[in-house]
Amino acid sequence: MSERWIADRMHNIDASGIRKVFDLAAKMTDPINLSIGQPHFDTPDEIKESLFEAVREGKNAYSQSQGIAPLREKMEARVTAEYGHADRQLFVTSGTSGALMLTLSALVNPGDEVIVFDPYFVMYKHLVAMSGGKVVLIDTYPDFKIDVEKVRNAITDRTKLILFNSPSNPTGTVASAEEMKALAELAKEKDVALLSDEIYRSFCYDGDFVSPAKWNEDTIVIDGFSKSHSMTGWRLGVVHGPAHVMQQMIKLQQFTFVCAPHPMQWAALTAADYDISGRVDEYREKRNFMVRELSDDYEIAGANGAFYLFVKAPWGTATEFVKTAIDHNLLVIPGNVFSDQDTHFRISYAAEHETLVRGVEVLKKIAKGPAS
Repeated sequence: MSERWIADRMHNIDASGIRKVFDLAAKMTDPINLSIGQPHFDTPDEIKESLFEAVREGKNAYSQSQGIAPLREKMEARVTAEYGHADRQLFVTSGTSGALMLTLSALVNPGDEVIVFDPYFVMYKHLVAMSGGKVVLIDTYPDFKIDVEKVRNAITDRTKLILFNSPSNPTGTVASAEEMKALAELAKEKDVALLSDEIYRSFCYDGDFVSPAKWNEDTIVIDGFSKSHSMTGWRLGVVHGPAHVMQQMIKLQQFTFVCAPHPMQWAALTAADYDISGRVDEYREKRNFMVRELSDDYEIAGANGAFYLFVKAPWGTATEFVKTAIDHNLLVIPGNVFSDQDTHFRISYAAEHETLVRGVEVLKKIAKGPAS
């Protein structure tokens, strides 16, 4: 094999820092794992039974590229009721990651600029690079709020798209209605595409979720069932936006993912009607516990949605701090996985309460320094 076989684009993509921690966890004995970005509970039995039924009934072949009609119609009805946009179309994707890849591939030309907010979900930077785009980062430290004037100043003739995530992974920040409205109106004013990743929209603890699509009918919205219904391995998402953009993305899906996993789509009909409010309440209590226990020793901003805390390292770099945490059998993610800065670390509180208690004990122990 020759090194020249490897495409140039691959040299701009690093192996996921999160996956490296997953590999490390597999080698450790009883680690305190607060690194995993997925719910700690299993997929509800009713949804699993719907999947089993679909498989038994032979719904195992390809579906239409845009997804099965009953699921599309159910989800489209909800989107129409929420936004009332006459030109908005929805289709089913292979997870939200698939929707992200399709959107960027359909819209971004080589050399186009894509505005991303720092800290960002780890995948964003690499998917933009794969599409040939250039990431333009907007610094949101220390409070992780959107400064729309920073965005305005970053827009150039090459700006094609603004990529945004609320509630945020990794910060847990939920953008305010004022921030959303200002961002939506700026994108519309500048004729820049706005892509809103809303996979954590169900997990808002201190107020209602608001989408920028409320103020900008051309907003492209990505959503799914992975986080809300603990279906991360099912690879099932939805995307909706202007019909002419969705048609281009469906065309691309035909030659890439082909379709979302067919039997899972039938199970999603059950998921769409499944009440997860109890789980949201449970995660609100987990958030409250972690913030209450850690606030005396750590600086925490955001933390009003998703299931993450993005905590400032109390000494050293975040990488140095996380190394000490690992030495104490605690797994958290260094912030430079999600950022150009190495000052914070991510905690996932999607874990059993006993695991959170153990994690808090270690974090309190090492808050003053590596020799604590």
